Amino acid sequence: MNVGADTPADTAVGEVRAWVEANVPCAWIDAGRRGGASAVRVVRTRAEYEEWYPVFAASGLVVPTWPVAYGGLDLSPEVARAIEVVLRPFNLGRLNPLGLNNTAPALYAYGSEEQRRRFLPPMVRNEEKWCQLFSEPGAGSDLASLATRAERDGDTWCVTGQKVWSTWAHFSDFAILLARTDLDVPKRQGITYFLLDLHQPGVEVRPLRHIGGEVEFNEVFLDRALVPDAYRVGEIGQGWKVANATLSGERQMVSGAGSGGVDRIGGRGVEHLLEIARASGRDRDPVVRQRLVRVFSEERIRDWTNQRVRAQLKAGRSPGPESSVGKVHQGELNQRIQLLAADLLGAGAMAWTTDQPLEVRGMLRSRANTIEGGTTEVNKNIVGERVLGLPREPDPWQGAPWREVPRS
Repeated sequence: MNVGADTPADTAVGEVRAWVEANVPCAWIDAGRRGGASAVRVVRTRAEYEEWYPVFAASGLVVPTWPVAYGGLDLSPEVARAIEVVLRPFNLGRLNPLGLNNTAPALYAYGSEEQRRRFLPPMVRNEEKWCQLFSEPGAGSDLASLATRAERDGDTWCVTGQKVWSTWAHFSDFAILLARTDLDVPKRQGITYFLLDLHQPGVEVRPLRHIGGEVEFNEVFLDRALVPDAYRVGEIGQGWKVANATLSGERQMVSGAGSGGVDRIGGRGVEHLLEIARASGRDRDPVVRQRLVRVFSEERIRDWTNQRVRAQLKAGRSPGPESSVGKVHQGELNQRIQLLAADLLGAGAMAWTTDQPLEVRGMLRSRANTIEGGTTEVNKNIVGERVLGLPREPDPWQGAPWREVPRS
C-alpha cells in the first residue's frame, strides 16, 4: 500500500495548475491571484475572453465530466470539483450557457448518440450558439398550452407559430423548440421537442428592448420553417417530458451562485455590494451592515443549495425539482441585492450614462428574475407538489383534448 500516493484529484489539480500557467494570459493570472474574479474583470474585456476561449474549450476543462467525444475529459464529479476550485479565481466562465445548461441536459437524457456527437462538441467550443423557443404570447406560465404547430411531411417537419421572450435568439444559430404535433390529445401529450436551425427561410427574429435599454429578449416568427426528423429529440408527443430536463437546467442556470446565470445578467452579487458600501463609507452604518449580512448569508445558502444541482449537470444528468428551490430563492434574493446596490449608490442611481457602472441597470434587469425560468408562483407549485408531496392544484380541464381547452 502506497500511503503517500496522490489521489486522482491531486493529480488533476497539479495538471490544471500547470495548464493555467502555460495557457492563461499572465495579466489574468496575476489579477485572479490578487483579487479573484472581480479583479480579472478589470483587466479583461469580454471580447478578449471570447477570442481566447477556444484555448479553454480545447482543453476539455469547460465540461470536464463529459466524455472526451463530446468535448470533455471523462472525469468524475469529485475530480471536477477539485479542478473548479483551481480555476475559480480566474473567472473562466462557460460561454454558450443556453446550450450547455438548457440543450445539453435534454440531449443527454433523451437524445440519440448521433445527436450528441453532432451538437455537443461545437456547443462546447461556442461555435454554434443556442437559444430556447418555448414561451408564446398565449403560453407563458402555462407552457403546455402552446399553439405552435409542427406537421410532418416524410422525413421533415414544417413548423408555424410565434415564440416570445427568447433570450439571445438574435445571435443564435440553433434553438430548442417545443411544437404541437397532435391537437386531439391532452395538452402535455401532444408536444414534440425539436432542434431548429435558425439560419433558414421562414425564421424571423425581432429584438425586444427591455427596461434597461438593452436587447436580450426576442420574439421569433416561424412560417413553415423546416426541421429534419433526425433533429427531433425523444419520441413524437413526448416533448413535455424532454422539456422538463431543459426547464430544470434553466432554473438552475438563473439561480446564480457560480452558475453563470443571474450574476451575469443582473449584477455582480454581494461581493460587489461590499465594495460599494466601503467606497461610500456606509459600511459603518449599523442598519446597512445588517442588510449586507442578511444578503451575504442568503447568497451562501443559495450557493450550497445549488452545488447539488450543478453536480448533477456536470455528471451529464438532468437536475430534478430541487432546481426550483434555488430558482425561487434566487429570484427574490437578487432583486433585494440590486435594490440595496441602488440604495447605496444614492442619487447616482436615478439615471446613468453609457460609461456608468452596471449597478443601476442590474437593478432594473433584476425585475425579470421572478419571471424568467418559470415564474416564482409556478416554481413554488413545483416545489410543493414534487418536493413536499402536496396535492396538485385542481384542473377542471385535466385530460381534455388540447383543441377543447380554453386559451388566452
